Amino acid sequence: MYYLVTAKLREESAAELYRKLEDGTIARQQPDGQELVDSMHRARRVEGDRVRWTEMCFCSPPLAHERRTVLDLHFADLMVEPITAHRPVEGEPFLDWLAERFGGKSPHSPAPPVSSLDE
Repeated sequence: MYYLVTAKLREESAAELYRKLEDGTIARQQPDGQELVDSMHRARRVEGDRVRWTEMCFCSPPLAHERRTVLDLHFADLMVEPITAHRPVEGEPFLDWLAERFGGKSPHSPAPPVSSLDE
């Protein structure tokens, strides 16, 4: 199942989130670490301190493991909306914004563009 996620970044933990993305901590998390990293590649800053991205998840309730291990530590007010496929989100690339603030470089090479035809 695919979801459109909108959440408020917790400013106090933004540097820690960047570090975990940079050092591979999140990518190594099983079973969903790579999908979380891919989601952050798709993420965009929108509406001030809000971040929006698409994510694939098979948990019930949606994003249960991701919330417990990463998302609720670094984001608040998560809104999750079911969608049929990944889709582009307008706004400033979230990883670029994190890198500018906390590292001066993007933590990973850019993810491939998302098309509405993704499965």
